[in-house]
Amino acid sequence: MTNKFVIGDIHGGLRALHQVLERSQVTREDTLIFLGDFVDGWSESPQVLDFLIELNKKQTCIFIRGNHDDLLLNYLKTNSYHQEWIKHGGQSTIDCYQKVSTVERKRHIEFLEGLKDYYLDDQNRLFIHAGFTNMNGIDFEYFPKLFYWDRTLWETALSLNPTLSKDSIFYPRRLKLYNEIYIGHTPTTRINETIPTNKACIWNIDTGAAFVGPLTILNVDTKEYWQSEPLPQLYPNEKGRN
Repeated sequence: MTNKFVIGDIHGGLRALHQVLERSQVTREDTLIFLGDFVDGWSESPQVLDFLIELNKKQTCIFIRGNHDDLLLNYLKTNSYHQEWIKHGGQSTIDCYQKVSTVERKRHIEFLEGLKDYYLDDQNRLFIHAGFTNMNGIDFEYFPKLFYWDRTLWETALSLNPTLSKDSIFYPRRLKLYNEIYIGHTPTTRINETIPTNKACIWNIDTGAAFVGPLTILNVDTKEYWQSEPLPQLYPNEKGRN
């Protein structure tokens, strides 16, 4: 039997990624969907990309673009960056890439350029890093960068009265379009949770690995999940993202 797993934001935490793949007992027949933000935060961003590139040769993987991945791509291609990136994990990544060869940089650029904005499966389940804003869905989004920057979709789900019927004229149209939506980007630690959190049709799988939380992998069909140790325990001499 093959399974479909979704993995939250890794943020350079390769040790955590190894843990969740081992604990979930993923096999080569399984499909792995990565929600983006592979880099920035902990000290192994280049190694995470190397691992994912090799993993993709062994089994079916779907890699979705996160905002931090896009920021790294810009840096690798132009050697320039926005100062805000430095404040949010970029400095550790820049430091790491001082030791990465030109050949490896090119391989990482190719990988980052090939990331998907989203993935919609045959059961109308959407996998996307952050969200979307168009009321008609992903095919009508005017600003594709919102796929990996938007927070309003998750904020809408959080603020929704759980007793409101989908038939109500007040029910958000965006939350009616897909059977389920899997996101990362906005850590569940912001609402004092370190486990996958379900609001309306949305499953947030970013359990704060960039900060003090664990990395999470979840079986899409059964909703069973496995987690790494909190990242500060795996990288005790580092601070991660502030």
